[in-house]
Amino acid sequence: MSRAQNHSILIVEDEPSIASFVAMYLKRAGFAVRVAVTGEDAIEQAAAEAPSLIVLDLMLPDLDGIDVCRRVRQRSDVPMLMLTARDDDIDKIIGLEVGADDYLTKPFNPGELVARVKSILRRASPERRELESAYLEHGDLSIDAGRREVTVGDEEIQLAPKEFDLLWELLDHQGLVLNRDQLLERVWGYTFAGDTRTVDVHVRQLRRKLGNASPIVTVWGVGYKVSAEPKVARAS
Repeated sequence: MSRAQNHSILIVEDEPSIASFVAMYLKRAGFAVRVAVTGEDAIEQAAAEAPSLIVLDLMLPDLDGIDVCRRVRQRSDVPMLMLTARDDDIDKIIGLEVGADDYLTKPFNPGELVARVKSILRRASPERRELESAYLEHGDLSIDAGRREVTVGDEEIQLAPKEFDLLWELLDHQGLVLNRDQLLERVWGYTFAGDTRTVDVHVRQLRRKLGNASPIVTVWGVGYKVSAEPKVARAS
């Protein structure tokens, strides 16, 4: 049995043609697939079936995808890939802020959707969490990989899963400039030229949430690095 056959995907999409299109490609990749056509149905199925990942459309007939994502996140850390019909950054930022792991803008290449689903699942798998006892500090900023907690001073900062992973990757490579393609591969698991705006949106979110404690510096025309502040790495 392939690893994909061990995973179930919940597709939340009210347009039958898109739902069947997505389901067909995911089934071909070996995934078990279920479909929900409303937000309420999605929330119920997510609670009852515990899918491995949710492909979530932003526009639904009852609740929008943002509300569904927020409500699912209240009781589950299931990975979510959000689909949006608009290319506005605001949709992506809101979706990522409430806990979506990634997004795709319609129309999308089905091969890219399958690749993103696989990469999200790889990043979420227990065997990828090698750093469960690791801890990093940068000035007032502390990041605990085991608890997946980020604090600035005594205040805990709530980060979406990929925001946490991106912050860790940059802190763990202090002194090095990482370009956007490198970050896509290391954080999102993409081994192809993906949408590098994904990285920029997450960096903007991290800077907003961390405020003056944000260590991320833009290297224009190249990518991002961490500013030269003291960093301590130790086992927790």
